[in-house]
Amino acid sequence: MGPRTCPSDRGGQACDMPARSATLAIGRDEVTEALNAAAAGHGNALIVRGEAGLGKSTLLHEAVVAAAGFRVATVAGEQLEQGLSYAGLHRLFVTMLDRIDTLPAPQRNALAAALGTREGMIDPFLVGLAVMGLLSEMSAGEPFLCVIDDAQWMDAASMQALAFVARRLGTERVALMFGVVDTADELAGLPEVLLRPLSDADAHDLVVSVVPGPLCPQVADRIVEESQGNPRVLLALLRSFSPEQLAGGFGLPVALPAGDPLVATLRSRLDGLGTDTRELLLVAAAEPEGDLARFWGAVERLDLDHAATDEAVALGLLGFGTRVTFLQPQLRSLVYHDALPADRRAVHRALAGTTEPEQDVDRRAWHEGHAALGMDAPVADALERSATNAQVLGGFAAAAAFLERSALLTSHPDRRAQRALLAARAKFEAGSVEAASQLLTLVNETSLDQLEHARLQQLRAEVVAQRRGSEAPPLLLDVARALEQLDVQLARDTYLQTLEAALVAGRLGAHRRLVEAALAGRGTPRSSIPCGADCLLDGLALLITDGHSAAQPALRRAVQAFRSEDDTRWLGLACRAAAEVWDADATFDLATRWTQLSRDTGALIHLPMALNFTAGLHVHAGEFETAAALVEEATSIVTATDLAPVSHGALVLAAWSGRELRTSELIEAARRDALTTTDGLLLSLTEYSAAVLANGLGRYHDALDALQSYDDRDGLVSNWILPELVEAAVRSGEHALAASAAEELTVRTEAAGTEWALGFQARSSALLTDGPAAEKRYREAIERFGRCRASGHLARAHLLYGEWLRRERRRLEAREQLRLARDMFSTMGAAAFAQRAERELFATGERARRRSVETVRHLTPQELEIARLASTGESNPEIAVRLFISARTVEYHLHKVFTKLDIRSRTQLAVALDGDTRLSRSPNAGAALR
Repeated sequence: MGPRTCPSDRGGQACDMPARSATLAIGRDEVTEALNAAAAGHGNALIVRGEAGLGKSTLLHEAVVAAAGFRVATVAGEQLEQGLSYAGLHRLFVTMLDRIDTLPAPQRNALAAALGTREGMIDPFLVGLAVMGLLSEMSAGEPFLCVIDDAQWMDAASMQALAFVARRLGTERVALMFGVVDTADELAGLPEVLLRPLSDADAHDLVVSVVPGPLCPQVADRIVEESQGNPRVLLALLRSFSPEQLAGGFGLPVALPAGDPLVATLRSRLDGLGTDTRELLLVAAAEPEGDLARFWGAVERLDLDHAATDEAVALGLLGFGTRVTFLQPQLRSLVYHDALPADRRAVHRALAGTTEPEQDVDRRAWHEGHAALGMDAPVADALERSATNAQVLGGFAAAAAFLERSALLTSHPDRRAQRALLAARAKFEAGSVEAASQLLTLVNETSLDQLEHARLQQLRAEVVAQRRGSEAPPLLLDVARALEQLDVQLARDTYLQTLEAALVAGRLGAHRRLVEAALAGRGTPRSSIPCGADCLLDGLALLITDGHSAAQPALRRAVQAFRSEDDTRWLGLACRAAAEVWDADATFDLATRWTQLSRDTGALIHLPMALNFTAGLHVHAGEFETAAALVEEATSIVTATDLAPVSHGALVLAAWSGRELRTSELIEAARRDALTTTDGLLLSLTEYSAAVLANGLGRYHDALDALQSYDDRDGLVSNWILPELVEAAVRSGEHALAASAAEELTVRTEAAGTEWALGFQARSSALLTDGPAAEKRYREAIERFGRCRASGHLARAHLLYGEWLRRERRRLEAREQLRLARDMFSTMGAAAFAQRAERELFATGERARRRSVETVRHLTPQELEIARLASTGESNPEIAVRLFISARTVEYHLHKVFTKLDIRSRTQLAVALDGDTRLSRSPNAGAALR
């Protein structure tokens, strides 16, 4: 899965950390236990120890995020302040100085003197007592978390005071957490979490999780070896490799950012090195795999003094094991880009000379390409020949690296234009849209024949379409017409691209153009043995011109064809066609292959959308965790490239999860994006998501309002919209509208005839039916959804059936269906629908499930007291006044109570707590908690 943003281990800079880093899993339990203990009045300290880059700051940051309901103070040690007594303490308590006056006079005076706010004697013992008193005062209303990162750089006096407190917290509601490289003497003996380097296996897993496309095994091994198990170093290494290097072991090191403060530090390490040592480092930098044979062969060819190796090793610059490694990863980029062009060419020439053509012709061609000065036809030809092999090994990124260099070394205008066009296509498929656009500027149109010129215009239109510009469909339509006289199959493919772009534009595009493209596509001759793309073009054209029933046979043929064809260009449309004919198995199969093939071939241009589409399917299947991981991976790819943002999966997931604020934020952003880019499909998806959220919350009029602009021209979403529209209209009393939507849905589902389709038809029909016929349709919906991968919709069928049974006054049967729906929704994470089921259960007369005494005993004393008062009907502010805490703290503890007791409302508290003898306490029992 993809990376997420987290604080680095030093200096608060952002770094990309994977969500499933093995290192970050260490210490989470200890952090949670420390916070829980502090909240319950058991003060404690925790040391997080490990080398820089292992995740200390990340773990401490997670502690801060997890400390809901806590007051939080954080500080990081500074080397420059190590000699200034109490400098760290001053920074930690600078916002709390007004509380010093509440301390006893001796402690107040000592702490004020230590912090420099008044003159006086500084007694370390009294300072320690004052710090403890101040923390106690700060935790009177809410528990207090104090985080000291980089504690090894704190001044000694501050550390002495904090260590004094750490051993004497007792019953204070305070947690102290220290991040250190090595445990200081002052902290010896305190509870500790030791972060260790990743194992090679975990490091490999981390590399694979971060790199979205193909990965050269030898390059991966070198990265793992150089990182020495340090996640921060490993991620820095990955950023120092170009996509071409990662994909196939080809490509040049990425230049360090011009303003990177690390550059000056690294350059200082290179000052004074001998000429041979610098050239030795350059050889290592130009050989991305760290292959020992090639390295030593180049050293011999360059006639470098072997003593240079000793110098590089002695200075900690290079390491020699199973491969040559840089001990400071960023040095590779600096060494390469600081070298003179002539020196770089000489090193590449030496590496090419030591690479046998019989063993690795592609790598030899690559190094020869970078050793060439000016135009070189034989080398350019060799690079073009090697591009095919490079694509097999390293995907489109690797192929693009060969083709781009080949074009730059080609003097003949025609061949140069052709190669630049091929390179631009490979760059585009690799997700480098801007780089592809730049390469297209090298193409001299007068050097192209008619077919090549059409391909140039096609790629330009695809660049526009990727950015979802409104001019993409007419551009593609013009290209398709021009191709009819040149290459009929390519023309049909381009008509299919036109339909795809026009369907994305939907209601925001020109419908006339869509129909025009559909008619032209259908009129173009096809081969005697039609492929999946041919069937897809015919099916989508019929869908646009003749409607769903007429298009079903052709679309089904297309879906079946693509189940045995692997073409990433059309798998996305094939997935949508499978959903259009309600084929659940085929939709999952095609989406999974679309995602995997895009990864395997490095087709990053398709991967974010493939991940988002697949995520949406997992949401409908009730597999929210899998969907969330796919959305996160897609987001990381978009962030790391210049691809347009894709929010489809995140929208659907947030809506089904019942996350009202998050869904609203996503909808607002997506609507702006849709209107800016004329993306009608995205606009429809925002309406669908708003309707799902509102239906889950039981706000049916809101759901109906969200779908008022529903337009059948956004056909690739309407299959999902129609069931939401039927439910919202029925519940809002708009029966005519509901009947119209159900009729349209029936036309589509009957033509499909699948379990998925007929499940939706039965569920929607039941909402519009009374008596035994309604019950029959609800049961049919449950049976049909139960036979396909649609747990989310199965749960909704149980919910609707249960609601109907309750209104029929069949309460016992209703409870059975509603319990099942509630439990299914709760398991998958559909909170709003789960709460809707819970409300219906209460309406049947069912109360919260009875909890055992042992379950209640898991509550802390404070949680128990707050729960008792809340169960009597007291509000959060009233409870806060009685217990001398804040209303926010009451809310925090009630949330934990609900989680522990598996309940969702205050009305369930009385039953959940019933039976525990500890509740029959005097009203003054809360005093002990204070």
